[in-house]
Amino acid sequence: MRVVIQRCKHAEVTVEGEVVGRIGEGLMVLVGVTHEDDEKDVKYIADKVAGLRIFEDEEGKMNFSVLDVGGAVLSVSQFTLYGDTRKGKRPNFMAAAKPDAAKALYEAFNQELTAKGLTVETGIFGAMMDVSLTNWGPVTIIIDSRAS
Repeated sequence: MRVVIQRCKHAEVTVEGEVVGRIGEGLMVLVGVTHEDDEKDVKYIADKVAGLRIFEDEEGKMNFSVLDVGGAVLSVSQFTLYGDTRKGKRPNFMAAAKPDAAKALYEAFNQELTAKGLTVETGIFGAMMDVSLTNWGPVTIIIDSRAS
């Protein structure tokens, strides 16, 4: 699994002009799934997202997690995180998991975050979505469960 995490002041996702997910302070998380991913990857990424200390304490140091600050998560599936651009000009998405498998793991990821006590809003899996946010900092982190 691969996620792009952005610390945000607010974020929302719309589908066909209708807001389907919205948060205030918290994390915007773009979620990609590849063929080899399983429940171990889901748990690893969910633990990282929930515990990642990227919110500042009273001294301005990044010491707090989204749980510590009472923030929320806006989780959006994004198969394009597995786009391979090494050859040619058009990305190859063969590394992205098939939709059925990806959807199951994406939903399991969101359930893991909820089980940790986080409020989780989502987009709609497989839909064409418009995502907007105010990246706070800016702070953007990429986590891959299979990075060496």
